[in-house]
Amino acid sequence: QVQLVESGGGLVQAGGSLRLSCAASGSIFSIADMGWYRRAPGKQRELVTAITSGGNTNYADSVKGRFTISRDNAKNTVYLQMNSLKPEDTAVYYCNARFAFRVRGEFDYWGQGTQVTVSS
Repeated sequence: QVQLVESGGGLVQAGGSLRLSCAASGSIFSIADMGWYRRAPGKQRELVTAITSGGNTNYADSVKGRFTISRDNAKNTVYLQMNSLKPEDTAVYYCNARFAFRVRGEFDYWGQGTQVTVSS
């Protein structure tokens, strides 16, 4: 059982920066793959970036060079540093934790989301 709580969203002007945080409960955070998704009004949720338990990362093409994901296992927290924000980045951002087991399958947990609004 995992609970995720996002924070750090807000209203910023285009070109500005924000840092999102996702705090996770539980003692198994370190073995989870963590990700950030976002959903804009009228659009489906999309993967923004992810970081594996081993520290490997990947990014959507739309955010490469601007966003950075990191994790602090001692604090059970994953971060999303967002720079050079664009109006197109406006969305609710969700933290995701994924546990993959060969026998049991994959299990996903989601936070409630934090709003990011970028003005022109």
